[in-house]
Amino acid sequence: MQAAIVAVMATETTLLILGASGDLTSRLLLPALGQLLLREPARRVHLSGAGMDDWSDAQWHDVVREAFATTDAQDAFAAVASTTYTQADITRPEDLARLVGASTGRLALYFAVPPSVAAASCDALKGVALPDGTVLALEKPFGTDEESARALNRTLTALVPEHRIFRVDHFLGRSTLLNILGVRFANRVFEPVWSADHVESVLVRYDESLGLEGRAGYYDRAGALIDMIQSHLLQVLAILAMEPPATLNERDLRDAIGAALRATHIWEDNPVRFSRRARYTAGTVGDRALPAYVDEAGVDPARGTETLAELTFEVRTARWAGVPFTLRSGKALTGRDAEIVITFQPVRHLPAGFTGETRGSVLRFVLGPDQMSLEIDVNGGDDPFALERALLEADLGEGALKAYGEVLSGILDGDAVLSVRGDAAEECWRILHPVLDVWRRGDVPLEEYPAGSAGPADWPMLP
Repeated sequence: MQAAIVAVMATETTLLILGASGDLTSRLLLPALGQLLLREPARRVHLSGAGMDDWSDAQWHDVVREAFATTDAQDAFAAVASTTYTQADITRPEDLARLVGASTGRLALYFAVPPSVAAASCDALKGVALPDGTVLALEKPFGTDEESARALNRTLTALVPEHRIFRVDHFLGRSTLLNILGVRFANRVFEPVWSADHVESVLVRYDESLGLEGRAGYYDRAGALIDMIQSHLLQVLAILAMEPPATLNERDLRDAIGAALRATHIWEDNPVRFSRRARYTAGTVGDRALPAYVDEAGVDPARGTETLAELTFEVRTARWAGVPFTLRSGKALTGRDAEIVITFQPVRHLPAGFTGETRGSVLRFVLGPDQMSLEIDVNGGDDPFALERALLEADLGEGALKAYGEVLSGILDGDAVLSVRGDAAEECWRILHPVLDVWRRGDVPLEEYPAGSAGPADWPMLP
């Protein structure tokens, strides 16, 4: 595989960003590309941008140069100095044909546009001759429900084979998730106990102190459930719950992820009892005063969009049946908690004579800065029979690239191992379908919490 990747790196690739004048391109894609090219100068990448804005090549050059500078990669600009920008409507076949025809070498099309625009553009591509080896990369969410995701997949696979479709989930590009695979599979202290026989509960939490930050146009139509849980955290659940793959190549790893998702269901098939939602009211986060969500610019209060979602799932396999997997994500909370918490069951028997409280050990992975900790009970210093809680900590490899750098590396190499496969995208919608139904009917109340708090006061405390 390594030899194949080296060969691909030596082949010229055109990275054509559709939606090049948008925020995603300047804030995430271009800085990551600059970092990647600085680290791997042997890559031969021709960068092209296309968007609705009437930009000159000089304006586009300034955007690229400034974006590269945000990751101290300004020296990499020379590698893409011939980059061009084209004003185009990417939902028109003739505009797309013109853009594709100007590419050289392998073509990687990155749809840095809203999902509805990406879907329309893919429809328009049906009448365009794509070069051999073309790669398509799309941002989440993939569809708006299971049926629309299936329809989009049919469109995409009519254009290129599945292994050249990159459904981008930058969470899968995080070194943290790759570290989880290493900790789980390479250590006998963890590998044999990674099951319902020893694990009491699993929590995947991504709480943010940030509010909307100008993203109302997208977020108010998605909410925490679709923006984070459907699009990201279910993939994390699948990596934690999957059976050991034979290899970490694209097919084996994604087969294991898909199987875990197919076994995942809302706890007790009861979405009313095991899902919660809320949105923030006015409050203070640190030294920042935030207005109520409904008063944020661009928000339609009638939509009833949640800014905090918490759901409990079961993975119905012999390995995991009976273990609750809780996924939670929200905005404008008291602090940033991006973590995975695996709580082990207490020991079955503790010999008489020990004193102090005993609890199950807790393995915690923190996402950024990447760390791992293990809470265990140990003998106290003064009284050898008194048990105390001890914390063992380790810094994990952060990876040489940002999450989007890992994403772009896979796209340019044609290695889809860290992208979402079509069946997984459909399964994520299938899993959440019962929840979306009861929320739309109003069977689950939309609660409130002050910005800067930990959420509604009556919600159960999590580990």
